[in-house]
Amino acid sequence: MKNRFPKIVKVAIVSVYLIFLAGAVVRMTGSGMGCPDWPKCFGYYIPPTSETQITWKPNSDYKKGFIIIKDEVLFVADSNVKTATTFNPKNWSKYTKHDYAKFNKYHTWTEYINRLVSVLSGFVFLFLIAGAILHYRQFKNKEVLTFSFIPFFLMLFEAWLGKKVVDTNLTPAIITVHMVVGLIIVALLLQLHFIVSNNKKTHTYNSIFNKLLLISAIFSLIQIALGTQVRQFIDEQVKLYGFENKNFSLMNPSIKFYIHRSFTIAIVLVNFALFYINQIKHLGYKLVNWVVFLIFLETITGILMYYADFPMGTQAIHLLSGAVLFGLQFYLWRQVSSGKKQA
Repeated sequence: MKNRFPKIVKVAIVSVYLIFLAGAVVRMTGSGMGCPDWPKCFGYYIPPTSETQITWKPNSDYKKGFIIIKDEVLFVADSNVKTATTFNPKNWSKYTKHDYAKFNKYHTWTEYINRLVSVLSGFVFLFLIAGAILHYRQFKNKEVLTFSFIPFFLMLFEAWLGKKVVDTNLTPAIITVHMVVGLIIVALLLQLHFIVSNNKKTHTYNSIFNKLLLISAIFSLIQIALGTQVRQFIDEQVKLYGFENKNFSLMNPSIKFYIHRSFTIAIVLVNFALFYINQIKHLGYKLVNWVVFLIFLETITGILMYYADFPMGTQAIHLLSGAVLFGLQFYLWRQVSSGKKQA
């Protein structure tokens, strides 16, 4: 288990980032409400592929819990029902959690795949818990249990938040919390990985470098939280002007957009300072080069979104690279901090 458990931890980290990627694609395509209910999709375990499946029809069979759209309103079947020639409201209840009643098969399946990725990640976390228990029985390391169970329970919390995101029709505050909690899970898993696989390596400690790393990770967390708020403004613009009119997505943006854009300057300066110190002090942290690359990628995709009307894929790359950047910064900080104890 000593050799296998670090691999399970790595798979868990990758699974969380796959959720970030799937979520980014959902936001990029405007598919957040592709499934109006949770955990099912229009009452189905396997989503519908055509609008006729969820449109009320006479002389048709519907199972309890199936959702239909009639007169631009969602209705839920109260029981197994066979419809007559006219709609009988006694057999149906209006879906009251929100009033979003549209169907787009591409949006539906994009959101459904996002949920499947989350479910698969849930199974990975079950393996993580099982592995942590076996690891503890063998090595009696309580930290392993702590940093395995806390992410597991936070994943359950994330699942509940995902339901709330759908039930509230993409409330901005909940989306922001959803994203931040995901990053906290990444940090906890990286700490777990550091404990089980990296604690015997020697790391060079530099006080200024260590403090800048912590600041850079906090800055990234703030920037990502701001980014989710900017993204919500874009979603509202899409609702007003249509998904095809991307040139209106950042028309008359709120102050949060300008803070988000200007804050990039501080992030670039802090991270290039890390790169400079790593070079002149010969600290030897190769991950710093990846940090600089991700900063460059974040900046380029941000510029493209603003000046080139959101080219396909830039939003997903922008979000995912930000999440990976935070993870690298946090892991680097743990490496450098351990150098102080070793010294």
